[in-house]
Amino acid sequence: MANFSHNLDIQLPTKLMSLLSDLGFESFTPIQAKTLPSILSDKDILAQAQTGSGKTLAFAIGMLLKINPRYFGVQGLVMCPTRELADQVCKEIRRTARFLDNIKVLSLCGGMPFGPQIGSLEHGAHIVVGTPGRLLEHVRKGTLKLDSLNTLVLDEADRMLDMGFVDSIRTLVESTPKKRQTLMFSATYPDSISDISSEFQYQAETIKIEATEESKPDIEQFFVKSNKDDKPYSLMSAIRHQNPEQAIVFCNTKIECQTIADFLDDHKISAKAIHGDLEQRDRDQVLVQFSNASCRILVATDVAARGIDVKEVDTVINYDTTRDIDVHTHRIGRTGRAGNKGVAINLVTDKDTYKVRDIEERFSIQANYLELDPAYDPEFRLVPSMTTICFDAGRKDKLRPGDIVGALTAGVGLAKDEVGKINVFDRRAYVAIANKQAKYVVNELETKKIKGRIIKVRIMR
Repeated sequence: MANFSHNLDIQLPTKLMSLLSDLGFESFTPIQAKTLPSILSDKDILAQAQTGSGKTLAFAIGMLLKINPRYFGVQGLVMCPTRELADQVCKEIRRTARFLDNIKVLSLCGGMPFGPQIGSLEHGAHIVVGTPGRLLEHVRKGTLKLDSLNTLVLDEADRMLDMGFVDSIRTLVESTPKKRQTLMFSATYPDSISDISSEFQYQAETIKIEATEESKPDIEQFFVKSNKDDKPYSLMSAIRHQNPEQAIVFCNTKIECQTIADFLDDHKISAKAIHGDLEQRDRDQVLVQFSNASCRILVATDVAARGIDVKEVDTVINYDTTRDIDVHTHRIGRTGRAGNKGVAINLVTDKDTYKVRDIEERFSIQANYLELDPAYDPEFRLVPSMTTICFDAGRKDKLRPGDIVGALTAGVGLAKDEVGKINVFDRRAYVAIANKQAKYVVNELETKKIKGRIIKVRIMR
């Protein structure tokens, strides 16, 4: 328990405190310190806190401390608006669950094959995390039973309501026991949130965490004047001016999102799109490549970006500004994370005057316009430092990160700093390799065994 400061009025298990210390936590964040005592006292809570405030750990701890590990029925359920957020929450709960033995956490999201999910449910699970549509499908088919549920969590409740999930959520809640704890977390607090709280919760305690000056992200906003026809070139000028290590570009539609990513890629700027029309495997690959520095720019819609948590994003560019100032706040909050400075660049046309006014008012700033060279520079390149290599084996094939590191260092001879982030999925694993070594690694692994067998490996483009 080396460095962990236990800034709570309640006692937590020693094993949990040791785990948190080992994971690098130093103390509980304000949302964790304020919500955990109420969660552990079995109260319903309605909590409002900014993205990245640490709410997942708060409800993960509360949920896990009520689990009976010997009973393989669903005792905790977390509903999330998107697959990306559900995946992120699932990983956080699994990581936190390591202080207990044999806790099974299952993800049930749309876009994934139905059959394997049924098989996993038949083996039993303690906690399920998923999107409302797919969860409801399982409940209706009788493959997901919620009669043993202790804790229900609605994560990013405001976004789920915006996305029209209210009827699915209502039907799901009806299939849970009346006597349960319901925790709602929301970044914003529209009237619809209090309506749904009074419907689903009992005497909910409202907890609001205001961003303090210290916790507010340090983000400088700039504006670039453009017109509809020149916008792609204005975007390239903004990228050239900023030269970001990692940036997210926001578009308002899926079609534009893909068009802009293709346009940037055609002009030698490392970019990939993420939006609702991508298959799950493609979404996973794009997110892996962005988070492991194999892709410099992610072009995203608001819905697809929900749940992306890459702390190294140094720039956000609003290719399309949004009329919803709360959405704008969420967008630019993707940068300036973990004490880093961030930059947000807004491309605006003559029609966006009122949006600029709203931004000035919300952030108490005067719009600062950049004068950029609009000319296209054919010499400009933005290339990533890493290349992603995909292994055709994963968690269900008993492939572990340690096996991959061993194969690449002891087996192939890479230096440790030439091996980047490793992501292991059920049937695939991805690892970032220094660009200059990628082809060499793939060639070497064609004949080298990992865990007693040769695993097919290829470079992700």
